[in-house]
Amino acid sequence: MVTGVETGIGRVDAFQGMSDRPGAGAGLTFLVVGTDGRDKLSDEEKAKYHLGGAPCHCTDTLMLVHLAADRSRASVVSLPRDSYAEVPAHEDADGRRRPRHALKLNAAYAEGGPSLTVRTVEHMTGVHIDHYLEVDFTSFMRTVDAVGGVDICTVRPLKDPYSGLDLPAGTSRLGGGQALQYVRTRHVDASADLGRMQRQQRFLAALLHRITSSGVLVNPARFKEVADAVLTSVRADAGFGAGDLTDLAQAMRGFGPASSEFASVPLRGEAEDVPGLGSTVRWDPVRAPRLFRALREDRPIAVHRDHAAPATVVDVPPERVRVRVDNGTGRRGLAAQVTRELHATGFATADAPGDSALGAAPRTVVSYDPRWDRSARSLAAALPGAELRPANGQGPVMRVTVGADFRGVRAVRAEEPTPAPGALGAITGDQAVCR
Repeated sequence: MVTGVETGIGRVDAFQGMSDRPGAGAGLTFLVVGTDGRDKLSDEEKAKYHLGGAPCHCTDTLMLVHLAADRSRASVVSLPRDSYAEVPAHEDADGRRRPRHALKLNAAYAEGGPSLTVRTVEHMTGVHIDHYLEVDFTSFMRTVDAVGGVDICTVRPLKDPYSGLDLPAGTSRLGGGQALQYVRTRHVDASADLGRMQRQQRFLAALLHRITSSGVLVNPARFKEVADAVLTSVRADAGFGAGDLTDLAQAMRGFGPASSEFASVPLRGEAEDVPGLGSTVRWDPVRAPRLFRALREDRPIAVHRDHAAPATVVDVPPERVRVRVDNGTGRRGLAAQVTRELHATGFATADAPGDSALGAAPRTVVSYDPRWDRSARSLAAALPGAELRPANGQGPVMRVTVGADFRGVRAVRAEEPTPAPGALGAITGDQAVCR
């Protein structure tokens, strides 16, 4: 199916001189790194997609991709590029012996190339890496264009003057250039690199869905076209060949959106400034090892809910929205019931429920201070048909008056959810793709 494609793969010795490696477990694990290959783009493309400046010669993105032994599941774990890391002793590009020392994880590539990157990731995670794949801007854009673009959904407009991203709320089909802007952007909200990793995961879920649902994997001509687009500008270890690519395609034929799962390494607190390194993040000493142990043991990292009702995606995470509920009907205990249901879907219910001072209410109303209008819209999504009623000076607590039209609380979730305390924060692909 991919005869002749293998000759286009760039080769790199990612496992050169490595010893004392973690033992191989069940399944197959790839280290996928995204590199800054803007020097391969035309001046017109650089200008159009806001890629000015010199390439950094570092890993812009790092992901562990684990394919389960029974080929029923792909688990993707994003490794923050600013992670505090200690690289093993090694020889640098000039042949000088360097002792073990601290740096940011993405700087391992600049200092020692793919081999030092693999050694550092294995040392930090305890996960045996079977294959190394290096994707640059060019191959990424070609891949997206080869599959006919990828659908991305957002509940609010995304505009970033730094990357040039400008997406309306709703669903947009992104070509290669726009997709690159989407996965690189980090200035659309305060979440910076964390939000950027979540968007990368959402995009990868959408790309997998596009590949598995568009017939690419069962059409030899289309598959070769996509494989050509991917592999002509990819670098891989010497052991990865066309046969491995065919095996992956065969495994993915049975994939649905829920067959993939995504997580970022849990972090310990906020970023901190480390002398000589700058702003870095440190991995959570309890949750991060749990995540990597699941990969080593070939276990799922997300909770798979086969029969759960789909949750409506909202802009503001419900745990950030404070709510008080009053009963505007004659149904005894209804305010307490609605309070429990809103709490169950994540809202921060405040104060004890009560009865409306306005008497009988034919319609459910959300009263809110206009300064918290985004929170009000997220709450209204959980109360289908509710009327939004601004109330200047009310403050941050939303007031819900349950009316005679109330039919129940709809489950909601944030577009970029905040993991619960102690949780790994993993999601499945069906929670990430457009519905």
